[in-house]
This record gives sequence, C-alpha cells and structure tokens, in this order.
Amino acid sequence: MSEPVSVRILDREYTVGVSDAERDSLTAAARVLDTRMRELRGSNKLVPPDRLAVLTALNLAHELQQGKTTPAAKNLDASLALVDEANRKLDALLA
Repeated sequence: MSEPVSVRILDREYTVGVSDAERDSLTAAARVLDTRMRELRGSNKLVPPDRLAVLTALNLAHELQQGKTTPAAKNLDASLALVDEANRKLDALLA
C-alpha cells in the first residue's frame, strides 16, 4: 500500500507515494539528490531549479551508465546500503 512521504530537496518539500518497504530507500535517494544538486549549484543561487534538476539527472544517469561497464559498479549496491544504514543511524541519534 502506498503511503505519502515528504522529502526536502533544495529547501522545497515534495510528497511522494511509496510503500513502507521503499520508504528508507526513497528518503536516502532524496538526500543524495539534494546533496548532488547543492554541489552542482555551488554558490550560484541564481541557477533555475529546473535547469539544475535536469543537469543533476543527466550527471546521475551518466554515472549509472558508466557503472554498468566498470568493476566498481558491482559494489555500488553494497555501498549505497552502507550509506543508507549510516543515514538511519545518524537520524536516530539526532532524533
């Protein structure tokens, strides 16, 4: 069953329907996206958010394509799982 989850990306809130099993993964993905968009934007706050989103998506898609052909891609899922777990632990400590 789909439940609404709110995530913040570039100081804007988005509500997405997601199953309980996918909730943690979605929030972790939102944190990654927020971080990447902030890195790409840098100190230039005048970049339109839609342009920033497209450029970030293009960079992520390119990295995914490259990951399919490199040995490091095999460890990507394990690395993301470790990051997700670390984020959950940090969230619990901060709560």
